[in-house]
Amino acid sequence: MIEKVIIMGAAGRDFHNFNVYFKDNTRYDVVAFTAAQIPDIAGRLYPPELAGDRYPQGIPIYPEDNLAELIRKNKVDLVAFSYSDVPHIEVMHKASLAMAEGADFILIGAPYTMLKSQKTIVAVCAVRTGCGKSQTTRKVCEIINQMGKKAVVVRHPMPYGDLRNQVVQRFSTYDDFEKNQCTIEEREEYEPLVEQGIVVYAGIDYGKILSEAEKEADVIIWDGGNNDTPFYKPDLHIVLFDPHRAGHELLYFPGETNMIMADIAVINKVDSAPAQKVWQVRKNIEEYAPGAQIVLAESSVVVKKPEMIEGKRVLVIEDGPTLTHGEMPFGAGIVAAEIFKAAEIIDPRPYAVGSLNETYTVYPHIGNVIPAMGYTPEQISDLEKTINQVDCDLVLFATPIHLPLVLNIEKPTLRVRYGYQDHGQPTLEELITARLE
Repeated sequence: MIEKVIIMGAAGRDFHNFNVYFKDNTRYDVVAFTAAQIPDIAGRLYPPELAGDRYPQGIPIYPEDNLAELIRKNKVDLVAFSYSDVPHIEVMHKASLAMAEGADFILIGAPYTMLKSQKTIVAVCAVRTGCGKSQTTRKVCEIINQMGKKAVVVRHPMPYGDLRNQVVQRFSTYDDFEKNQCTIEEREEYEPLVEQGIVVYAGIDYGKILSEAEKEADVIIWDGGNNDTPFYKPDLHIVLFDPHRAGHELLYFPGETNMIMADIAVINKVDSAPAQKVWQVRKNIEEYAPGAQIVLAESSVVVKKPEMIEGKRVLVIEDGPTLTHGEMPFGAGIVAAEIFKAAEIIDPRPYAVGSLNETYTVYPHIGNVIPAMGYTPEQISDLEKTINQVDCDLVLFATPIHLPLVLNIEKPTLRVRYGYQDHGQPTLEELITARLE
């Protein structure tokens, strides 16, 4: 009997799971995707050009709120949960709903969806969103290149536009961002690597992406999204931990899976986290991933002209996903404002317009900062309007993207970035070199 399936996702892992697990399997008939976490990704169609011969009409994508109704209406047999950075208890709430409606509920094992490469794969993953993967990926690329090998990055998917045009994307110049109509969220992940001279691939079909990346790479770096597991089988699996959220490594799906699979466990932000929290994370790693080698690291704040901050009334803009489903109330911008003695951090919430108002309502933990939400043109417009309405002396933006390149900001701006820095021995370079050589 053919089983009817709904794949629960967020425009990324769900499409990959379909491609490698369900697409050509005659045991299953995928009747729908559901979408969560990312604004405005429901109401689309996974197109027939990508879905294959078994799905000539494509596959509709519905809001996750419709799950129970979809199960009943389609007499669904199986619900496959396929997105990341979700509390364990919430995953089971969703499982209970599916089972109450008569469907089985599965979490597909990570190895089933990992593609094998002909080249060396180094995966950079995390136990939560906002642990510091981006600067660590840049550091890993630097280490690989210093070994005389060419590193190419494959980034976790972010297909928020026309899916037919996002099967395989390659980024090596700023023109590629415009050509691919990248959102702010996409540019945040790709731009710092391209600035470093690193080629980045992303898209939907990670089999085809792998074939293209293998043509020009000695080592492929998997740059994970959220706390998801790798799409490629890693020869070296690096996992980031955040002691500001000590204990979360045991509480979120599939971050705990990453922890257990880790070859190298990087406890980041030890320069700003309480020692007791660092100790707690170390103990959890030693208990649940005893084979992992532990590296301590700092997320050092990098500001080119810190003197611009002192005594100023500043508006702080932080990375969107870190604040939203990453559940952090602030990021590098607030840290820089405090270190370099801003006179005042202006609360932007009274000035927020449109979708930003909704963001503050949905994520009330966000403090007196602006999350750089830019998944759609409307969100980008609301972000720009909000920034320009705030009465401040300086806009301090701590987004991976160079924000003034995509927004018309009518005030002085200063960029804040996190950099990777080892904190004692062993260093990340020592462990990577020893493993790969």
